[in-house]
Amino acid sequence: MENSASLGRLGKGSLLVSSPDIDAGLFFRSVLLVCEHSPSGSFALILNKPIDLELPEELIPPSERVNERVQVRAGGPIQPSQMIMLHSEQSASEQSLEVCKGVYLGGDLQLLREMISKADGPNVYLCFGYMGWGMGSLEREILSHEWFIHPASSHLVFETPSDKLWRTVLREMGGKYATLAMIPDDPSLN
Repeated sequence: MENSASLGRLGKGSLLVSSPDIDAGLFFRSVLLVCEHSPSGSFALILNKPIDLELPEELIPPSERVNERVQVRAGGPIQPSQMIMLHSEQSASEQSLEVCKGVYLGGDLQLLREMISKADGPNVYLCFGYMGWGMGSLEREILSHEWFIHPASSHLVFETPSDKLWRTVLREMGGKYATLAMIPDDPSLN
């Protein structure tokens, strides 16, 4: 069984690619980065759902926002008012968790201010909300073909445009997955 074999690849640093069967809502054509996975549950952030949100001026004054690589994302439906930082700043590894090579989770407000105020600063996603699963839930969804698993890379996370990420990952997976990438957003247009 192909999907049960793919469960062996599930872990921190995996991408979850939504099945084309998910045809509406927040998870439509979503790609999630698994930030933590253990027998007790999993935690992930949606990577490809940008949101237009202005950061509060008292948090970071507009005059200090010079890093063009800062983007805001809908990270998931759980606690959507909570901001979680995903970034490529390796020097912050003492206060961040490395999810995969070149991709780090977390950091404090001072780190965020430093990263935003550098014109040549790192990639930063400010994710509002997250996705979580209790014990065995994500595995059941994978076995039900709701998600496909693929290894994450900093290139896929930060350098692939959000509107192309779902198709790009499926093409990279090859075979039948590459074929799925050709399905139009609205199948009635086929």
